[in-house]
Amino acid sequence: MKVEGDPSQPVTRGFLCGKVAKYLDRVYAPDRILYPLRRKAGVAKGPLQRGCEHEFFERVSWDEALDAIAARLKEIGDRHGPESILPYSYAGTIGVLGYGSMDRRFFHRLGASQLDRTICSEAGGQAWNLVYGKKYGTPTEDVRFAKLVLAWGANIHGNNIHLWPFVEEARHNGARLIVIDPYRTRTAAVADWHIAIRPGTDAALALGMMRVILNEGLEDRAYIAEMTHGFEALAERVREYTPERVAAWTGMTAAEIEQLAREYATTRPAMLRLNYGVQRSENGGTAVRAIAMLPALIGAWKQRGGGGQLSTSGAFQWDKKALERPDLALASPIGRLARVVNMSQLGHVLTELGQRSEQGNNGAKEQDGPPVHALFVYNSNPGAIAPNHNAVCRGMARDDLFTVVHEQFFTDTTDYADYILPATTFLEQTDVQGAYGHYFVQLSKQAIDPPGQARPNVWLFGQLAQRMGFTEACFRDTPEEMIRQALAIGADGHSKNANMEHITFEDLDREGHVPLAFYSDPEKRPFLPYTSGALPTPSGKIEFFSETLVAAGADGLPNFVPPIESRWSGAAKEFPLELLSRKSDNYMNSTFANLPGHRKMEARTSQRIEMHPADAQSRGVADGERVRVFNDRGSLELTAMLNASLPAGVVAARLDWAKLHADGTNINALTSERLTDIGDGATFYSTLVEVAKV
Repeated sequence: MKVEGDPSQPVTRGFLCGKVAKYLDRVYAPDRILYPLRRKAGVAKGPLQRGCEHEFFERVSWDEALDAIAARLKEIGDRHGPESILPYSYAGTIGVLGYGSMDRRFFHRLGASQLDRTICSEAGGQAWNLVYGKKYGTPTEDVRFAKLVLAWGANIHGNNIHLWPFVEEARHNGARLIVIDPYRTRTAAVADWHIAIRPGTDAALALGMMRVILNEGLEDRAYIAEMTHGFEALAERVREYTPERVAAWTGMTAAEIEQLAREYATTRPAMLRLNYGVQRSENGGTAVRAIAMLPALIGAWKQRGGGGQLSTSGAFQWDKKALERPDLALASPIGRLARVVNMSQLGHVLTELGQRSEQGNNGAKEQDGPPVHALFVYNSNPGAIAPNHNAVCRGMARDDLFTVVHEQFFTDTTDYADYILPATTFLEQTDVQGAYGHYFVQLSKQAIDPPGQARPNVWLFGQLAQRMGFTEACFRDTPEEMIRQALAIGADGHSKNANMEHITFEDLDREGHVPLAFYSDPEKRPFLPYTSGALPTPSGKIEFFSETLVAAGADGLPNFVPPIESRWSGAAKEFPLELLSRKSDNYMNSTFANLPGHRKMEARTSQRIEMHPADAQSRGVADGERVRVFNDRGSLELTAMLNASLPAGVVAARLDWAKLHADGTNINALTSERLTDIGDGATFYSTLVEVAKV
């Protein structure tokens, strides 16, 4: 048996990334969890030595586990109120059903707290929508027509591999590749020009580019007049962002800023690939807004192969009300939609009486609510990926916190579980999917039987609902019925969703992937987003100026404000190094980190702290020596690895499982729960540390 790409899919074209090419190693891993497990009596919660976890749990049947979990949730809800129960999840296998369907129905009906899923893309997504109204982008296949590809915080070669052949085709036809990234990624290493700006200064650079473009008359005035709103205000704002001033923030020279702006504005078509790393700074939402405005300023959307792409997910209009059934909250014990808890502040939630804290640049505000007494984790591994790791672990270690984890392996999170339930992989369940980078609806059919007693999310939450006594028929829906609901299949057999009206379930079942309506014949009718008609913004146009932000008490224009945790803050006196807490090239967040084949691919940089030679020398640190990386939130030991391509004053380390470190922690021991300026997202890349030789 093997896993391979579908050669008929126009984007993936028959090949897989290195992560998924080894996916069967995950499916058939000898340490996969195959049966429901219950923590043995008297065993304290906390980190467990890898390979010994079974000693602390005992096997139970699904009936025993589900009955016990349902009874405990009822008890907690009756005693503390249902909002004391918190689901914690994210994308999992990225299917529509697996991400949010039966689980949302269950927690709505239960009256549990809602989770604000901000940790990955919320800041950037909201920022993009403030400019354009919806997340469309240049089709991946059209990138081959570009004459300039500007990858801004986008490691295409490492984490967007199906775009790479189209970039290579463009380069073969004369295009240049410019990469803006503080770190010399795989993509930066093969670029025509790598610009290693300082972390968190992206907004300043974008505004500086705008200043040069407008100062030299390189903007597209006709496109601006027809399609945009607020140009005059933006033009006035960017006057203050001179190349010299921006150079002082970014670490570039003024001449480099001018060269970048001119090359971008005068090369047609120019394609901007922006990724979500940019938004993981305190001013990350503003940075995405400012960068997203660049294609509109020069009219790059008008040319095939030009424009930009953050995500194409806005094109997939699933019927989420039918899937998630928020109306079920009316039948819950509280009779309304429950409070919302931000997942990026889980440490605070579990250690500070379960109240939500929205910590931004203007302080904090609390939302009343009961302490969290039950945590239900699925599709995620917060013990590794959540910021402020030490606070998260203190919270999960509480004796009075009942924790259920639906998982495939013993992770940093299962070490704190009362019950562990075996989960399926994407090969063992049926789901429907959209995309972040193309315009095809896809059906992912179950390919193999689940090993052991692994079960998918839809089954798990449907079974729990019935044991809770919920009588609504929707808790018995099958995956196929839910896919039809997501597609809003009407009486004529066709979808009623926008851009999907031509799709039937039978078509999708037969073909596997079906293009959205506007992308049915891209060669005859190329898709050029944001070039005509009204956009779904308040003004109906691309918004350089946002009245929505003004109404919320924010600046209607992008502006650069140095992060609180940056070299310009007072905290830099004690912790002078800016940390890039990077994602590993060969894992997907924390997924795959336990597999030997993937760890081998990641071995060169695993558990290393990369430092500029000057920073290492001033601390008496040599390449290969053990060092302590620390701030006022935590510390961990890593091995020093000298890297002259990093900007001085910047260090980099990669996300890993805490239990795979000798000291039982990971890089998130250093990150904070401070939130982004837009979208209340996580600020992983606004982190100050110090490094000392052990």
